[in-house]
Amino acid sequence: MDSLPAPRLLRHTPGTIENLSANAAHRFAAQHALVHYASGAVFTFIPKNACTSLRVSLALANGVIADPADWGWVHQNNTTFSATLSELARASRTAVVLRCPFSRLVSTFLDKIVSRDREFWALHRLSRDTIDPDTLTFRQFVDWIGRPGFFRADIHWRPQVDFLVYAHYDDVFSMADLTGFATCFSASTGQAFVDARPLSGHATSSYAASQGGCHADTPLLTLLLDKSKGLLPRPQDLYDAPLIAQVRRLYAKDLELYLDLIGPKGLLFPQAEDLA
Repeated sequence: MDSLPAPRLLRHTPGTIENLSANAAHRFAAQHALVHYASGAVFTFIPKNACTSLRVSLALANGVIADPADWGWVHQNNTTFSATLSELARASRTAVVLRCPFSRLVSTFLDKIVSRDREFWALHRLSRDTIDPDTLTFRQFVDWIGRPGFFRADIHWRPQVDFLVYAHYDDVFSMADLTGFATCFSASTGQAFVDARPLSGHATSSYAASQGGCHADTPLLTLLLDKSKGLLPRPQDLYDAPLIAQVRRLYAKDLELYLDLIGPKGLLFPQAEDLA
């Protein structure tokens, strides 16, 4: 008789005594663990980490949409494929995409905040209307989200470590290796991976670079006008030394996770000791 596979250890349950239904950290991570029903493969989705592409590809693989043109379905069905405890335990393969925390935060700011999407207005309400929609800067944005009650208020800047449901994943990819993740997804599900960035318009990499120099203190209105002209700052141009240090502190666990599982490759600001 073949031996049974080793159990898949969950990340947020060892050392706890509470009922699993009351374990908020596990419940949050499990909501973002999406299952492919035919194969049992489980993929964790993390906002700003190719998450729309993953969800569109999975919707096709699970047979709920017939064409990538129907990609908008996924935004009303974030948790439709959330894995049950049984599906988490029996997963045939597990995979996740991680992203440089510095780059992910910039992507959130340029996509959701500069465009004044609902995430901006939710932040605005959370600040009790203190934030000025015209003058907010990236530096001020980082300061706001670092305050108590703000850091986990939105999934687009919530730390990546919160989304991980397993202690260990079979496959971990960086955003720089989406080709590798696409190959993993296709091998696991039999469905070709669909890059949905051209469909959703969320990618900021397609914009031309704004005029050089640091844009940490460029007001939102200026950035919005530039964006309407097809211009955005490069990720590195939104940072100066104090902001790098501030984000490094805020996202210390994400940086530790990234370095542990991927290494310094792909980090916007690797420390010298990371490259040794």
